[in-house]
Amino acid sequence: MTEITTWFQLGTLGLIGGTLAMGYAMWRVPGENAREDWLLIGVGAIAAVAYALLSTEILTIQAADGHTVYLVRYIDWLVTTPMHVAYLALLVGVTGRYLWEVSVVQAATIALGLGGSMADGPLKWLLFGAGSLGFLRVLYVLYGPVSDAARAKTEAVAGTYRTLLNFIAVLWLIYPVVWLLAQSGLNFLDLETQALVISYIDVAAKVGFGLIALNGRAVASLVTDTEPEAGEPSAAD
Repeated sequence: MTEITTWFQLGTLGLIGGTLAMGYAMWRVPGENAREDWLLIGVGAIAAVAYALLSTEILTIQAADGHTVYLVRYIDWLVTTPMHVAYLALLVGVTGRYLWEVSVVQAATIALGLGGSMADGPLKWLLFGAGSLGFLRVLYVLYGPVSDAARAKTEAVAGTYRTLLNFIAVLWLIYPVVWLLAQSGLNFLDLETQALVISYIDVAAKVGFGLIALNGRAVASLVTDTEPEAGEPSAAD
């Protein structure tokens, strides 16, 4: 278990450093959207605490088939992944039904994934399938109605939304593949390899998402500040 603990410790350091970097970036950009930005800081902080707990092997339980399940990891995802999709919706001004739908359904996909990893036999695959359908629904809403709202925004905001959505869509699609290949599914990956891959993706997804979002907002604010006010002559006049 030493190698696994090492990956978790490295993940903790990466997330702490990444969260500090996001805090610095947040301090450097205008603060009109600070409420949404705190979601990004919260994701990094929660994940850093989760990885610190993973390093101590707390809440490590055995599934029905005997493989090890890190409950803290699922608690982390249960909280932080809905925060990411909520940020995407709020970035383009989507509230109400679609904001709640993507947040709740995303949380449900994590809960179903945990249930599938704990179960055995047909129930395992039923829960995994249900979670996969839930994730597809989240992607449908984000690429559909929420993307429609993004297109009504400035090109800077819409571009940041597209970049963030594609970024997490690609990275998050790796998680169910790892679930399938790991001991929770087909048992092709050992626990050490699973820990390495998941730790790397977690840090990349959480820190990368936050830094891309904050950089995009800084660019959007710069573009807005350089646009002429209504009634003012532009450079082309």
